[in-house]
Amino acid sequence: MKITVTVNGVRHESDVEPRLLLVHYLRDVLGLTGTHVGCETSLCGACTVALSGAVVKSCTVLAVQADGREVETIEGLEKDGRLHPLQESFRECHGLQCGFCTPGMILAARDLLSRNPDPSEEEIREGLVGNLCRCTGYQHVVDAVRHAAASGAARETR
Repeated sequence: MKITVTVNGVRHESDVEPRLLLVHYLRDVLGLTGTHVGCETSLCGACTVALSGAVVKSCTVLAVQADGREVETIEGLEKDGRLHPLQESFRECHGLQCGFCTPGMILAARDLLSRNPDPSEEEIREGLVGNLCRCTGYQHVVDAVRHAAASGAARETR
């Protein structure tokens, strides 16, 4: 099947098999390896992307379902050589260890801040449900999201 997908602001036309998952389309066809393949069952959140503005786990979405739509990956957050404020906050607050879960965490946090620019710690933890990290106790991740919220990152969520 032929699909047309805008990824990080760039339009792509591709022939894909109907059963190709969006995560594999992004990684294997487009070479955007920031979206990670984790559990492949939607439990870990490593494959989180924004699809037409909604946060989805790309291991459960077919590439053909993205036809005619916009996808944003972690690579799309950086603008003009500058990291997104959430990316900076994760760096500054040590919100990452190995980095495997970080793209999904950041995209989930951006979605949370777009809906709630000043979340409590409990709201942050609830907003990140479905994104697993095997390296941290999550406190640095929560701190990074709080830091981003305090620095006004919610104004730059989309």
